[in-house]
Amino acid sequence: MSRPRLEVAHIFRRYGEAYRRQPGAALSAVQRRVMTAIEVCRTAALGGHRERCDQCGHQRIAYNSCRNRHCPKCQSLARAEWIQQRKTELLDCPYFHLVFTIPQTLAAIAYQNKRVVYSLLFSATAQTLRTIAADPQHLGAEIGFFAVLHTWGQNLLHHPHLHCVAPGGGLSPDGQRWIACRPGFFLPVRVLARLFRRLFLQALQDAFDRGQLRFFSSLRPLVQRPAFLRYLALTRRTEWVVYAKPPFGGPAQVVDYVGRYTHRVAISNHRLLDIDGGQVRFRWKDYRGHRLKTMTLSAGEFMRRFLLHVLPSGFQRIRYYGLFGNRYRQQKLARCRELLGMPAPPEPVRSQDYRDRFEQLTGVSLRRCPVCQQGRMLFVELLPPHRSPVFTDTS
Repeated sequence: MSRPRLEVAHIFRRYGEAYRRQPGAALSAVQRRVMTAIEVCRTAALGGHRERCDQCGHQRIAYNSCRNRHCPKCQSLARAEWIQQRKTELLDCPYFHLVFTIPQTLAAIAYQNKRVVYSLLFSATAQTLRTIAADPQHLGAEIGFFAVLHTWGQNLLHHPHLHCVAPGGGLSPDGQRWIACRPGFFLPVRVLARLFRRLFLQALQDAFDRGQLRFFSSLRPLVQRPAFLRYLALTRRTEWVVYAKPPFGGPAQVVDYVGRYTHRVAISNHRLLDIDGGQVRFRWKDYRGHRLKTMTLSAGEFMRRFLLHVLPSGFQRIRYYGLFGNRYRQQKLARCRELLGMPAPPEPVRSQDYRDRFEQLTGVSLRRCPVCQQGRMLFVELLPPHRSPVFTDTS
């Protein structure tokens, strides 16, 4: 994919300082750090190094990345390394993709209590999948899956949901058999949705009773328990959305697909169309009509929506369960491969230099000269970080 002409960084550099000064911005410390990281990413503010081609003499400056997980430019290597690790864990069976979504009325509570409610979303989803899969009426097996938190829709509004990917089967309770699901069918979504609704609402009520939830602005009346319970009662009467996508064609498709999901940020640079006159124009997909559309927002509104999706510091947005749980993953996957008649995966070779790792994982060379395409770019000198932000971009 070609390098995008416009970047989220351009918006923050041009309009970020004015946005910070707005009285109603109410930015958290984490959001402010994300703004600054994106603004200085791959600029002189972070330092870098100068390189020269050993064939044609072409020189370039390579500035350092911010490495912030919310930065659209800093996910390529992390994504490639994650995919490499998942390749070693693939099982020779169909894979399924499920999406668990909470109602929009609860999304407002989630935004004001991100760490608590997002954690409840993970735990309720995991308990739902493992409980229904273990039921002999459905699969009767211990399954494995990983879940990825997304908090946005295509229009950048707050829309918390989990993407879960699971092999179509699991280990029997005694660990002696691989139990495969029915062809093209994993678990019943209506049963999943109703158990998920019950577990999530009970966990949310328990969190309220423990004093873990905070309410502000229009939600402030919910500090009173009767008002909070009435608010939850509205969601008990609605059908919640658990969506099962068609099964993947094979393990190779799984790796390709999940690589697009795991390290996404709210919007990629490639979706940006124009930044001018205090307005930002970008592409978005209207899933209701299944059409690509164009949206125009003020720069301030664009930044507000982007920053809705900044996660609490240290929050894990990819989590593993069952057969993929970190504690017993190697032993359980080895047993699954044995029962499925699969060979052990080769050990991945990890290079120390990030440029070698990037080429090894993606096939794209960061060392090849962009001018003559023959020489290699060699280190010439180290460039220290600039004390004041200087937005000279070499991304």
